[in-house]
Amino acid sequence: MERNDIIDFKALEKELQAALSADEKYKRENAAKLRAVEQRVASYEEFRGIVLASHLKPLERKDKMGGKRTVAWNCHTTQRGTSQDETTEISQEKTLFQPETSAEFYRDWRRYLRSGPERYQALLQLGGPKLGHLFQTDVGFGLLGELLVALADHVRPADRLVVLGILHSLASTGRFTLNLSLLSHAERESCRGLFQKLQATSAPRATKEGLSQKERGLEEQPGGLQEEERLLQELLGLYQVD
Repeated sequence: MERNDIIDFKALEKELQAALSADEKYKRENAAKLRAVEQRVASYEEFRGIVLASHLKPLERKDKMGGKRTVAWNCHTTQRGTSQDETTEISQEKTLFQPETSAEFYRDWRRYLRSGPERYQALLQLGGPKLGHLFQTDVGFGLLGELLVALADHVRPADRLVVLGILHSLASTGRFTLNLSLLSHAERESCRGLFQKLQATSAPRATKEGLSQKERGLEEQPGGLQEEERLLQELLGLYQVD
């Protein structure tokens, strides 16, 4: 067996553990979100607090509040130490963003895509159909707002059709109306600004890269521009933009 054919089982195990942790986090936060809705919380801040605290467990009688602590009882609230393995992982060359599940998307979106331009290009790369498939059940808590902000801050006229496709796919995901209602004020303003930019631009010949077969067909049809404008008007209603 050649050197290049050797399987790095340690790296595979580490990647599997990361994926399992991300999936567990997604399920935990989703369950907390459903509980918060059932409890009819009074405000978005209270709702957000319940979800962000979903990883906490109640103290048991055996837990000591005084004395010397050798291990932090809540590692999520302490400053994160950067181990050698974490440093190596973060410094690795970024690969093509190709998540196969919503958990993988959530993990890589938060871990590797830190800047707005990186996130925007990743969304264009995936396109509407892929995003719709990943989030057909639900968009993770707080993620819809982050997606809208990334699009609003970096949308270009040449990407107009692709962005419309992304917005249409997101609007077709599970519990979209609920997630839309939970946007913060800043995220709502970004959403409004995004649609203002889409309305202000004419419908240019969008780049073919990243377009689905349906989107290419829409662009090439004689009445494609009219259909594109109709889609924009439909999205204005779905996203509740005045």
